[in-house]
Amino acid sequence: MDTANLPSKPMAITMGDAAGIGPEIIAKAYRAQPHWMLGSFVAGDVETLRRAARVVTPDGGMPLPVAVIADPGQAMDVPPHCIPVLQIGAPLPPVPFGQVSASAGAMAGQCVAWAADAALRGEIAALVTAPLHKEALHAAGAPYDRFPGHTELLQDHAARHQGKSVKDVPVRMMLANDELRTVLVSIHVSLREAIAAVTQDNVLQTLLITHSALARVLGRAPRIAVAGLNPHAGEGGLFGREELDTIAPAIAAARAQGCSVSGPWAPDTIFMRARAPAGTTGEFDVVVAMYHDQGLIPVKYLGVEKGVNVTLGLPLVRTSPDHGTAFDIAGSGRADASSLLEAVHMAGVLSRTPS
Repeated sequence: MDTANLPSKPMAITMGDAAGIGPEIIAKAYRAQPHWMLGSFVAGDVETLRRAARVVTPDGGMPLPVAVIADPGQAMDVPPHCIPVLQIGAPLPPVPFGQVSASAGAMAGQCVAWAADAALRGEIAALVTAPLHKEALHAAGAPYDRFPGHTELLQDHAARHQGKSVKDVPVRMMLANDELRTVLVSIHVSLREAIAAVTQDNVLQTLLITHSALARVLGRAPRIAVAGLNPHAGEGGLFGREELDTIAPAIAAARAQGCSVSGPWAPDTIFMRARAPAGTTGEFDVVVAMYHDQGLIPVKYLGVEKGVNVTLGLPLVRTSPDHGTAFDIAGSGRADASSLLEAVHMAGVLSRTPS
């Protein structure tokens, strides 16, 4: 096997919810792009991946074999056209496709927790997380019912590893595709809570995290645009004062610390200005959005199949596809693995970027 392009450490792909499309898109990725997947392995359940391999196999074809490994290092020796799987915890009894299952939620959470700790110990280069189901995660009970999703669970493990409180390990979500990047001030909270989270400290912290992370990737200071919270960015205070009293002072403070940042800009046009279709350059490298849907709708509109979720601020590399568990098509073999493949590619790039 040609090992010239293999990473120095393996990359873990967490299985996601066994009742959703996570295992299927993983199996599809290993089938469609075996050489992209070299050096990676699945942290999950062996029989679930075997079932997924059967689901995505064309009629009359042979499913990809599952190579059971005992530790992450063995993934480096698994040849292409196999799916390396490290069994996490006890085997998972079969769960029905498309149904919320506490056991599937617990397994999904356990896989992410294991991979986070492995990354923090330096055993793996990065982790790519297949979609989990938030209701199933909550149904699993303690400790997973404390976390709204991947980001908060990873933040908790990173904080404990560093001996810090969670608030001292601030993280942000970046959604990116080949045309647009956006970073969010708040993540999985209600809209009312998201508006309350638009404080000078939170906006400044988001700008500093964004600057630091993208400067490493781009090799220069990123051009950061900041979206306003209100229509027309408040129109000089006519539609709200958050831009004047909170966002603009945070921008000024970030500039004083060396960030290339401008705004607040009208949120209904700034994403178009930052967009960089193939062969072009946008006005900005990234847009900082004030809340979840404001930032994610523009990226997802450009194509969910190309979107990648990157967690900024963690002492590890984590990416994920830009979609959910898709219970409505789970088990059909129709799920598209493109976003997962993009997430694997981006994790590889980020894991090779100097910190």
